[in-house]
Amino acid sequence: MKAYARTDVGKKRSMNQDFLYCGENPTGSFQNLFIVADGMGGHKAGDHASSLCVETVVSSIEHSVHMTPVSIYAEAIEAANLAVYEEAMDNFEYEGMGTTFVSCTIADHVMYVANIGDSRLYLLRKHLEQITEDHSLVSELVRNGKLTESEARMHPQKNIITRALGTDDEVSADYFEKQLESGDKILLCSDGLSNMVDNEEIEYILRHSESVKKAANALVDKANQNGGEDNISVIVIEI
Repeated sequence: MKAYARTDVGKKRSMNQDFLYCGENPTGSFQNLFIVADGMGGHKAGDHASSLCVETVVSSIEHSVHMTPVSIYAEAIEAANLAVYEEAMDNFEYEGMGTTFVSCTIADHVMYVANIGDSRLYLLRKHLEQITEDHSLVSELVRNGKLTESEARMHPQKNIITRALGTDDEVSADYFEKQLESGDKILLCSDGLSNMVDNEEIEYILRHSESVKKAANALVDKANQNGGEDNISVIVIEI
């Protein structure tokens, strides 16, 4: 397995509120761990939310005594949610902060995925498949047949998410399990990529790049070429 991560502030933002973790070596009982978190909130609040989330999740996984990937993730996500929520309650400057969260770990050619919000995980095999489901207003409209995917990408309310980590004292994540094959490519990304680069372009870049590093760099560069309206974060993994 090969992996490469890159994050970029983009063309319009002054601060990068995304935070990544790209661990190809074991983290606790996980053989590997990959995370993208996209923070939200006022000045420095989003940056703090995403970094606190990732640091808490990693620490929890390192010390977990649970046996299954989902139970390990659930414990870690609950701990991170409480950490971000309490920090927001205790500090006026962090009021209302929160973060998206998408993560995967891979063991014996099985991928375990957890997500909250609209950061995504894609799998490229014969075609590009979005494994996660966005917790966002426009995605609900797409699922209900009221918007097309292309309309959703341009919708003025595309950044309104319906579920986030740290905004409430309780949190609900989605979990997915996927059998992998040799040659599969996995992409974790913030919406700074998915809002700027359509699925056809993402698939082309992943399929034709010579390495995970070149793929990650090409994806970030394409998002910036298309406007770079938000922070851009990607992790590309090849099985």
